[in-house]
Amino acid sequence: MERKYLIQPFLTKKYPIIHYGKGVFLYDKSGNEYLDGSSGAVTANIGHGVQEIIEAMHEQSKKVSFVYRSQFSNEPAEQLAKQLSELSPGALNWSFFVNSGTEAIETAMKVALQYWQEKQRPEKQLFLSRRLSYHGITIGALSLSGFITRRERFEPLLENYPSLSPPYCYRCPFHSTYPKCHLQCAEELEDIIERIGAKYIAAFVAEPVIGAAGGAILPPDGYYQKIKKICQRYNILFIADEVMTGMGRTGKMFAIEHWNVTPDIMAIGKGLSGGYAPIAATLISDEVMKPIEEGSKVIMSGHTFSANPQSCATALAVIRYTLKNKVIDEVEAKGELLKKKLTPLAKRFPFIGDIRGKGLLIGIELVENPRRKKSFPRHWNVSQRVIDHALESGLLLYPAASGQNGLDNNGILIAPPLTITPIEIDQLVERLAKTFILTEQSIIKLERS
Repeated sequence: MERKYLIQPFLTKKYPIIHYGKGVFLYDKSGNEYLDGSSGAVTANIGHGVQEIIEAMHEQSKKVSFVYRSQFSNEPAEQLAKQLSELSPGALNWSFFVNSGTEAIETAMKVALQYWQEKQRPEKQLFLSRRLSYHGITIGALSLSGFITRRERFEPLLENYPSLSPPYCYRCPFHSTYPKCHLQCAEELEDIIERIGAKYIAAFVAEPVIGAAGGAILPPDGYYQKIKKICQRYNILFIADEVMTGMGRTGKMFAIEHWNVTPDIMAIGKGLSGGYAPIAATLISDEVMKPIEEGSKVIMSGHTFSANPQSCATALAVIRYTLKNKVIDEVEAKGELLKKKLTPLAKRFPFIGDIRGKGLLIGIELVENPRRKKSFPRHWNVSQRVIDHALESGLLLYPAASGQNGLDNNGILIAPPLTITPIEIDQLVERLAKTFILTEQSIIKLERS
C-alpha cells in the first residue's frame, strides 16, 4: 500500500479525489457525481465553478495577491469593508478581516476584552455561552464551545464558558413547551449573570441558529429579543456567531435579523467567500470601537494573511454576485419547499425524530424511538453511517451532534448551495431517500447483532 503524506480527518479512510465542481455538483477523478447537499462545510453558498467569480479572482491575481496589513491597505479590502457596513444591521460598521470563522470568534473575544479595558473595566474578563454550541477549534473559540466531543481531548486547557441551556424545543431542558415555558432558556441567562456577577462578564456569545453542535436548533420567537435586553440591562456585550448562518444561509443576509436584534459584535465566515478563498471577518459596532478609537487606537489582533487583496476581491465578487442575482430572496421559499419534500420521508422512515431549521440550513435528528425521543446508542454513530451511505448515493451531508447533552451522534445538516433549483431539490430528496434505505438496513443489522 502506497504511503500517505496528507493528514486527513480519518487517517485510515480512503477519500475520493475531487476533480471539479459545477453548480451544486462535484465530480471525482473516477467520474462519480455528488450532489453537494451540505455546501461542503455549509460554505459553498453560490455553488461551484461560477465563472464570474473565477474571472474576478484572475483579474485580482494579475494586480497583486498579497500585501501585509501593517504596511499597506488595498482597494478590495476597503471596498469589502464598506460593502459589509452597508449590508450589516445597526451600526456594525467596522470590519476586521481574518482567515477563518474560528479566527473571527477569537478576534471578537479580544475586541470585547479590549473594549472593557479601554473603558477602565479590566475585571470584565469572562464570557458566557451555551451548551450545545460550536464556535471554533482553537483554544479560545473551543473554550466558548459547548460541544463536548470536540472539547474532551483538550479540556485541561479550556475555560468553562458554556453554561446556558440551549433553546432546544424538541428536547426542552426545562421539560416545558413554548409558549407556556415563558422562554426560561433565555431567562436562565439572567440567573447565571447574577450568580457570577455582571461586573466580571465581558460578553455573551451565541449562534443565531445552532449548527453542528445541535443540528439546526432554531430558537422560539422572542428568545433573542429577551437575550439582548438582558445583556443591555447588565452591561454585557452580545456577540453573534454568524459564521455558519450568515451571508444569506437562513433567508436573510444575517440570521439574527429574523428577530430584529443587532449584536454588538458579529463573526462571519464560510459563505463570505462561498468557499472560493479563505476569509472571515469580525464586524464591530461604532459603540464598541469608540473607546478604542479614543484610547489605544489599535486592536491587538491580526494574522499574516488578514485582509489580503486576493481573498477580499473574491469575497467582494461573491457578495456582488449574490446581490445581483437576488440569490437570498429565494432562500426561505426554497427552504420551505425542501422541508415540505422531506416530510413524507419522516412518515416513511420511523427513525426521523425531528426536521428543523431556517432557510437552507435544515437539521434532521435521528432517534431510535420517535414517541419517546429516545436516541440511538452513541457507539452506533448513526450520523456517520448516514454520511457514509449518502456518499454511496451520490449525496454530501454534514454530521451534527444531538441529544440532551449534545453527546449523541444522531444528527445531520442539509445545507445545499443557495442557488439550488427546485429540480435539484427533488434530486437531493431522492438521493436522501436512498441514503435512508441503506441506513435502515444498517440499523436493522446493528439491532440484531
